[in-house]
Amino acid sequence: MLENLKNYKIVLGSNSPRRKELLSGLDIDFEVKTLPDIDESYPIKLWKEEIPVYIAKAKANAYRDLMEDDTLLITADTIVWLAGEVFGKPKDKEDAKRILQALSGKTHEVLTGVCLTSKQKQKAFYAVSMVKFAQLEEEEIDYYIEKYLPFDKAGSYGVQDWIGYIGVEGLTGSFYNVMGLPVRMLYMYLKEWED
Repeated sequence: MLENLKNYKIVLGSNSPRRKELLSGLDIDFEVKTLPDIDESYPIKLWKEEIPVYIAKAKANAYRDLMEDDTLLITADTIVWLAGEVFGKPKDKEDAKRILQALSGKTHEVLTGVCLTSKQKQKAFYAVSMVKFAQLEEEEIDYYIEKYLPFDKAGSYGVQDWIGYIGVEGLTGSFYNVMGLPVRMLYMYLKEWED
């Protein structure tokens, strides 16, 4: 599959074990390369889907000078959005608890921006999923934070973890997007890729 990519070295520019796992599921050869301390800040005027797309592009642009002519780089960023507020990765336990309490009993959006970059061109897109959380008890939130340490996850949770089992009442859109990479959409963009 994806014969159009046979002359590319596919690189995943991400530390996320979930993105690595999801990209592996597409049966393409790739390597993981990560740069330390990429700036993930964004202009305050950006709205919703513009934020993860902006950050995915910023991550890609940080790699530009290191790319070879046959490199196809995949970068991504995920945010959680609820009532006009962005929930990224929590700063600490207190922040994780604040975020999960805010999401409890409500439906939020998970948005992932993805950027495909070669020396010749760049293409960015995003996916949106809606996640309905049950009302979470304080002890459930505390247990999850203590046991699962969700500090590397947007919205302070992994849908594939314990809290997904007990807390997610419903989901519309791509489950894998909520994990951090909308693989079906990515596959479609890769299928059409040409320089």
